[in-house]
Amino acid sequence: MKEEDQKDYRWIEERYWDFFATRFRVKKVLFSDKSPFQRVEVVDTAGHGRMLLNDGLVMISERDEFIYHEMIAHVPLFLHPNPRRVLVIGGGDGGTVREVLKHRSVEHCRLVEIDAMVVDTCKKFIPQTASALDDPRVTVSVADGVEFVASTGETFDVAIVDSTDPIGPAQPLFGSEFYGNVKRILTERGIVVSQGESAFLASETQESLIRILKEHFEQVNLYNYTNMTYPAGLWSFTFASKGLRPVSDFDPERVRQSGIRFRYYNPSVHAASFALPQFMRDAFGRWLAEA
Repeated sequence: MKEEDQKDYRWIEERYWDFFATRFRVKKVLFSDKSPFQRVEVVDTAGHGRMLLNDGLVMISERDEFIYHEMIAHVPLFLHPNPRRVLVIGGGDGGTVREVLKHRSVEHCRLVEIDAMVVDTCKKFIPQTASALDDPRVTVSVADGVEFVASTGETFDVAIVDSTDPIGPAQPLFGSEFYGNVKRILTERGIVVSQGESAFLASETQESLIRILKEHFEQVNLYNYTNMTYPAGLWSFTFASKGLRPVSDFDPERVRQSGIRFRYYNPSVHAASFALPQFMRDAFGRWLAEA
């Protein structure tokens, strides 16, 4: 890009703790407002398309959101033998719901998002992720996810905790009481997958979350993915179930016969994502079950 073409551009910087930052070149701010919970922004970037930020932290970008959403949704849904009812907590951008609904067995998906502004903003400015939120199989509840799982009488085959980092409104989603209630509302072969932070930048948070899951679930694992947007590249999801093992009980043929088109996920990626690098095995291996 020529120097004269850069004059209308500015940079946004996402700072992670006090020692790491990433920067993105912004062409235009499309939306910026303060909800009761956080500042919600959508910007159009030079390299990543439209991007959602909450309190200055990047949630998704159009360029690589498919990686996160495919991995958080398809890993548990292709493992569960018959996922009919799915709960998504957080994820107001709609990308996880979009991937969940690609499974023909799903009869109902309930999205519980605390911040209505996130849902409304993504519907208007990022339809790439929010397009499925009006599907008749989806119920969108603007509510606190912690309160929902504590009080609901509904049960679910799969729960997906699509949360931000454990700060602000997402902090209670990393607690023991929350996961105890998640276990209560899961069916007999239920699975919960959660946004699991960065092994490079938040290993203490990962350890805390794994230990909490071990209080409530028989099977606990970590699995990894990588994308362009999140700081340091390598990030994780936590996996917990009432018994199903994410690799040993996985049937790759189900993926091949599904007819679903993927851009990142496939049967080999499913299995390989649970093969942790040695530094993660050294840090967390004593709490994790054989996959």
